[in-house]
Amino acid sequence: MARDKKKTDKVEPRVLKGFRDYLPREQIAREAMLSKVREVFELAGFLPYRTAALEHAEALLGPQYSRDSLAELFGFTGPDDVDMALRYELTLSLARYVAGNPDLPLPFRCYQYGPVWRVDKPGPGRFREFMQCDIDIVGAQNLFADAEIIAVMVNIFEHLGIRDFRVRYSNRKIHNGLVQYAGISEAVGPDVMRVIDKLERQGRDAVMLELGPGRVDKSGDEIPGLGLEDGQIVQIGSFLDTVAEEGGDPLEKAASLLAGATVAEEGIAELREIQRHLKAMEVDETKTGVDLTVVRGLAYYTGPVFETSLLKLPDFGSVFSGGRYDNLVDRFLSRPIPAVGASMGIDRLLAALIELKALKLSEATSQVLVTVMDRQRLPDYLAILRKLRRAGIRSEVYSGDTKNLTRQLKYADRVGIPFAVIAGSDEFDAGTVTVKNLAAGREKAVATADREQWLKAEEIQQTIPVAVLVDYLNKHLGKDG
Repeated sequence: MARDKKKTDKVEPRVLKGFRDYLPREQIAREAMLSKVREVFELAGFLPYRTAALEHAEALLGPQYSRDSLAELFGFTGPDDVDMALRYELTLSLARYVAGNPDLPLPFRCYQYGPVWRVDKPGPGRFREFMQCDIDIVGAQNLFADAEIIAVMVNIFEHLGIRDFRVRYSNRKIHNGLVQYAGISEAVGPDVMRVIDKLERQGRDAVMLELGPGRVDKSGDEIPGLGLEDGQIVQIGSFLDTVAEEGGDPLEKAASLLAGATVAEEGIAELREIQRHLKAMEVDETKTGVDLTVVRGLAYYTGPVFETSLLKLPDFGSVFSGGRYDNLVDRFLSRPIPAVGASMGIDRLLAALIELKALKLSEATSQVLVTVMDRQRLPDYLAILRKLRRAGIRSEVYSGDTKNLTRQLKYADRVGIPFAVIAGSDEFDAGTVTVKNLAAGREKAVATADREQWLKAEEIQQTIPVAVLVDYLNKHLGKDG
């Protein structure tokens, strides 16, 4: 009985459904990607900032929220009887941040990244906690701001080494004109946008059903429909089909289909202006283009919207998307502040980079392991470590308990350290060390069946004077990365 009780006293190391942990190699890759993203943001003059993960419920849901709507988030009543919730995106937090800091110089060109939480049904590649990275320009009404966000999006993908992508952009004002044209009430318009936004993910048939009577998804769940009239659904479908047809200018097609809808004409003119700005900035025309099937489902978008697709990975969906939201800051202020921005799904984009082999995976942060063969000479090993670190070479002394060199080298292999420095009393007395190129050794072992030949290969292992160790490693790290 005592043994059984002891078992029940242990906590099972489970991760909550819809959440995940990250291995070091995954986190190293994520940080490497974010570093490249930050380089592009700051080259364009965007400022980093950070907002709180927990927000007042009314900040996320509006002042008329209910306890039922709070339950749709990771929400709860906290200290001092305050309703609060984990943020489900970063844009609302930005709006609250701008409203709460009236001395911010406008336009506020900014970026932030951090985790967000959504009470969605978990699935393959779909988690309840994930990281987003946003870039925004707050306080600029002119459409050059929209064009610059698109230009930065293009630069991000080029800087990450992705070549086959396209930033597609549209305008919610054109879709508002479509709602008017189809005789749909303005109140139902945001719901229509939300459904059309599923076009690429769910397909045309699913969208048409959801606009009408509803449908059953692949998991068997019933998706209620909007109950639009058949004629209205036909008009929406006809518009989407026509503007998606190859050949011709989609804006001219939209102007012809929605002639007389003032709001649509305004949206078309805005996209023409964005095109002119992108051309003036010499943004690659093959990387961007108008696509009027792009809607974006969030209700707060007021004008241009954009999405990025990876042409070699169409099933990944949009990995970087956004638009103009001129009314969102109004939730907190009595005066309007225009804004435009885009949000990147960090984990989805990271998975895409790995799939496309556009990001070199690393297992370790250390570039060199200084092995320890003689504990009495630890000060000598630490002297080597100081020399390497002062030269900016990321390194560590083996901190385990074994003196067995083979085990130490196996540790370096397991965590992905590319070089090992080996020295015993004889080497210290002679002022030399042996450097083993473990990364090259792994490659050579695959290509060479003869172990004797492998051991004799100079690129695998060399004994050199300690005095030239830094230069030697710098040369080889520069060549091998």
